[in-house]
Amino acid sequence: MFREDPYTDMQELISKDRIASLLGVKMLEWGPGRCCLEMVVDENMLNAYGSCHGSAIFALADIAFAVSCNSGGVKSVALSMSINYRRPVKKGERLIAEAKEESVGSTTALCRIRITNGDGKIVALADGLAYRIRN
Repeated sequence: MFREDPYTDMQELISKDRIASLLGVKMLEWGPGRCCLEMVVDENMLNAYGSCHGSAIFALADIAFAVSCNSGGVKSVALSMSINYRRPVKKGERLIAEAKEESVGSTTALCRIRITNGDGKIVALADGLAYRIRN
């Protein structure tokens, strides 16, 4: 079922996001146009080489993108997203995703997502372009 009205509580948005629940993503903080999430890499997120699979890192970035773009009260959906991976992540490592809207227009918003490890080193940088649905 497609929800017509935008979420106003980003904690509710996260709690109803099945991928976020599956990956154990937790909200650390959020405000208009920004958020900070965390995820701990577990056994089910590893690739064949024993590092965190890029899709798990991408999912964390995508969830942070969704929260930041929807936190201003306008329902937004992704148009595109790109990511650059900088370093591998091992099982048990804590990842922090910080997302911030960099440019907001009447119909689109550009968001930058920075994912770091427990040492504060950049794991990945992502950019997302959202379409802002105005009824």
